[in-house]
Amino acid sequence: MSRLPIHGIEVFLTIVREGSMRAAASALGVGAPAITLQLKALEERLGTDLLYRTTRSIELTEAGRVLFDAAAPAHRDLAYAIRKTQEMTPSTTGTLRLTMSRGAYMAALAPVLDAFMTENPGITLDISWNEELIDIVRKGFHGGIRMGDVLAPDMIAVRITPQIKSVFFAAPSYLKTHGRPQSPRDLLDHQCIRHKHPTSGEMREWRVTEDGQDKCIDPPARLIFDSAAGVIQAARDGHGIGWSMHVTMQDHLKTGELQTILEPYAKELPPFYIYYPEQNKRVECLRLLVNFLRVEQGKQPEK
Repeated sequence: MSRLPIHGIEVFLTIVREGSMRAAASALGVGAPAITLQLKALEERLGTDLLYRTTRSIELTEAGRVLFDAAAPAHRDLAYAIRKTQEMTPSTTGTLRLTMSRGAYMAALAPVLDAFMTENPGITLDISWNEELIDIVRKGFHGGIRMGDVLAPDMIAVRITPQIKSVFFAAPSYLKTHGRPQSPRDLLDHQCIRHKHPTSGEMREWRVTEDGQDKCIDPPARLIFDSAAGVIQAARDGHGIGWSMHVTMQDHLKTGELQTILEPYAKELPPFYIYYPEQNKRVECLRLLVNFLRVEQGKQPEK
């Protein structure tokens, strides 16, 4: 089935309504030669003349009259349908299901959550704190927030934070008993509290910057947790040295329950991204959140 010459018919109808080629060109925002070419192409497509042209006026041929009488109402209906569609505001209400770790929440969402909720009162965020790498499509999530180094390659991803500050930490009681390490090598002689990935079971390497180079260290662990919260709690209890994102423990640092160590060696971690599958990019609530976080990221200075 051949396609209808919709554009040519619109040009023809505009010429008739405006009364001249020049007026039609002005109404459609194109040059007069383009109008002439479009009309000629339509007439060739239909195999008949539609207009009698003179230097002063245009008149409809019999075929032109038939086409105008039939096409003009249809064009009005089509224009009305398009206008009503454009006037429809996409739904800004509903529940948006998201998965993220507690660290992702604190680093990427918590600082701007109040502003987003105020700006979008019709949106409910249903958030699952989960450090596992899950199939968000199978689990029914609209999207998630993760660091850039653990994103699935088949997802759309938008950066929403700068790089993340990391920190080594321990309780004052531990440091008083065991001393304060002065270099990453000293960690080999300390009790370290490690974090393993809950999905793969692999130990998270500790990342440092030393002598201008990024390095990974793998100190022996006395305690191992599958959540950052477990590492922080054990460190608060005086069981050893931990390593995590600064944002997840800043409250404990402010109260003095934990102290930072090896500050010159702390390495910045990859930024956080909001990610989602291709089929969810038209979910309006998700689009609003992504755009909001993208704007907020643009306000933050690069580190």
